[in-house]
Amino acid sequence: MSRGQLTVRAARWSATHPWRAIAMWVAVVVACFALGSVTGTKQSDNEGDIGEVTRADNIVKSGDFADPDVESVLITPHSGALDRAEADQVAGVVTQRMRALGGVAEVAQPVLSPTKDALIVRVTLKDGDDNRVQPLLDTTAKIQQENPGLRVEEVGGLSIDKALTETLGKDFQRAEMFSLPVTLAILLVAFGALIAAAVPLVLALSAVAAAIGLSAAASQLIPAVDAVNSVILLIGMAVGVDYSLFYLRREREERAKGRGHVDAVEIAAATSGHAVVVSGTAVIISMAGLFLARDAVFSSFAVGSILVVAVAVVGSLTVLPAVLAKLGRWVDRPRVPLLWRLTANKSRPRFWPTMLKPALKHPVATLLVSVTALLAVAAPALGMTLKFPGTEDLPRDTAVMKAYDRLTAVFPSTGTSHEVAVRAPADQQAAVKAALADLVKRTQSDTLFAQDGLEEPRVSKDGTVTVLEVATPYEGGSQQARDSLTKLRKELMPQTVGKVPGAVYAVGGFVAADVDYAAHTRSKLPLVIGFVLLLTLIVMMVTFRSVVVAVTAIGLNLLSAGAAYGVVTAVFQNTWAESILDFRSNGAVVSWLPLFLFVVLFGLSMDYHVFVVSRIREAVLRGVPTRQAVAEGITSSAGVVTSAAAVMIGVFAVFATLSTLDMKQLGVGLAVAILIDATIIRAVVLPAVMILLGDANWWAPKWLRGNNAKHAATPTTAPEEERELTPVG
Repeated sequence: MSRGQLTVRAARWSATHPWRAIAMWVAVVVACFALGSVTGTKQSDNEGDIGEVTRADNIVKSGDFADPDVESVLITPHSGALDRAEADQVAGVVTQRMRALGGVAEVAQPVLSPTKDALIVRVTLKDGDDNRVQPLLDTTAKIQQENPGLRVEEVGGLSIDKALTETLGKDFQRAEMFSLPVTLAILLVAFGALIAAAVPLVLALSAVAAAIGLSAAASQLIPAVDAVNSVILLIGMAVGVDYSLFYLRREREERAKGRGHVDAVEIAAATSGHAVVVSGTAVIISMAGLFLARDAVFSSFAVGSILVVAVAVVGSLTVLPAVLAKLGRWVDRPRVPLLWRLTANKSRPRFWPTMLKPALKHPVATLLVSVTALLAVAAPALGMTLKFPGTEDLPRDTAVMKAYDRLTAVFPSTGTSHEVAVRAPADQQAAVKAALADLVKRTQSDTLFAQDGLEEPRVSKDGTVTVLEVATPYEGGSQQARDSLTKLRKELMPQTVGKVPGAVYAVGGFVAADVDYAAHTRSKLPLVIGFVLLLTLIVMMVTFRSVVVAVTAIGLNLLSAGAAYGVVTAVFQNTWAESILDFRSNGAVVSWLPLFLFVVLFGLSMDYHVFVVSRIREAVLRGVPTRQAVAEGITSSAGVVTSAAAVMIGVFAVFATLSTLDMKQLGVGLAVAILIDATIIRAVVLPAVMILLGDANWWAPKWLRGNNAKHAATPTTAPEEERELTPVG
């Protein structure tokens, strides 16, 4: 064991000064969280340059339009035809009472739908916080109570956001409520003792708290998106528990051999602690690749993920040794009788040796069959379609979304629409207006578009910018909506506005953002993948002093990522799993998911790879033949890898129960990938590959071997002392 190694020095100091280390950790966590509370979180309002939709947004912003929030009160019959007299009377009451509210700027005249079966009253709100919508909702509810013969309901951006926030809030409360007990239960099974199970959980939660505070402070430089705290919780619970689990299991293993508390902690630091540093570095490198996407969402996710992983690594190397040294054998108290007997069972495990038999006896056949199976699972990803989740993909069990569906059915322009933005010299304003009138006329004879008289062009005060909403009666994620966008961009705009001298134009809106963002993601994915692969390769080469081990790690992780893509595509682009996972398929995968899923999986799967290969290399350095070393390394690490994977799968599976389609897809993708990675990859493919390669596993050029040249070239000749305790790298 190298006593000069940083992880060992940190562990020794913490183990010999436990109260000081624990107090410092608590102070740091509290300070980080307090810092975030003081600075607050700066929300991102910029999605980056993702194509024509960005140009449209910039044109609209240059017009300096007032963009007030608008709520719509919809009046419809419960069934049959609309009673116009009663509806007009109710619309008058709505108009009168809404105008009397302090937060209302304007109430428009009621408008009859083209089908004459609904009335709409549009209410424009004054600027203010989002809570100003509540008086409108209360007023609408009161009017509905007074007029039971008609359906009176309110819908708009603020009311939908309010209902969605409440739904998501309940979702995440449920996720937190289930994820913590599930994690604790898995750790109890792993350790058989309550304190040992609680230590990783508490460390992970403290890392999450500190990272949330640091992320808020960092948002002043890189603005955050709404979902960043969910990502921090997701990644933080996964890696925080894993790192503590690796460390704690090794420390217990060394104590069982008769080591003292400090010695056991130092050995755990030299082996598992070093593996944690390597694994954390790999995760951070993977997450850093998200910055190359030049996108606000990915940049925010990268900051949050990097911070929580870094905090978890620091915690596992500092406060964890202090806690273990202070607790001593009390870490194994109180014991859960049945579970303790299972974890303390010294008999040879049967399951993992059975799993390993095919790879040990028939490595070629095992490798061919397993890789073929994984490629078959990955195959559906070749047909992956990318889309943003639209309003149509939101949960339909809320009153406001049911009202939204009825509103868009009778007034299509209130649903999906394209934002036509034009900038031209002020003296061309008449020409722009005529061109847009021609554009509207051309859309009226096309079934891809819909007009109901609600939208008029908006013109900036200086007369240089004009904006028009062009509606389509189809859902935002539908092919018809995309076709309408293509027709606008490729045909109608060039034929009308394109003929105005000096005019610059672009088409934005939700459909445009969907199409352009998917194209942006596809264009950035190769760059991000290349960056992650290259730097991960370098880290693994330096860590294991082996080119072959590094290349193998890359290949295996690509296999597991491909399989995850295939599963997500097969599940969510089809309808067969809708009733199982409680979702409605939109025939696509969320646009940002493939890139984010890749970097997360590539980083997290390194946890297992580094830990397992470290144990194999330890055996090789003791002079054990490759085949036996593979068997010994995998079986000795199988328990902790299985427990760590179970924790990750449990946390990710909880996210798969959330209402929103993006979180559901992320949860399923991560859970399935970790399951594949911890079983098929580590227990079948990895041993088959390493057995076939034999001593070639440890090949490295002279410049890479460094001081460990003889070990890299002939690992079976390591000196006895180093064979026992040599750390990875």
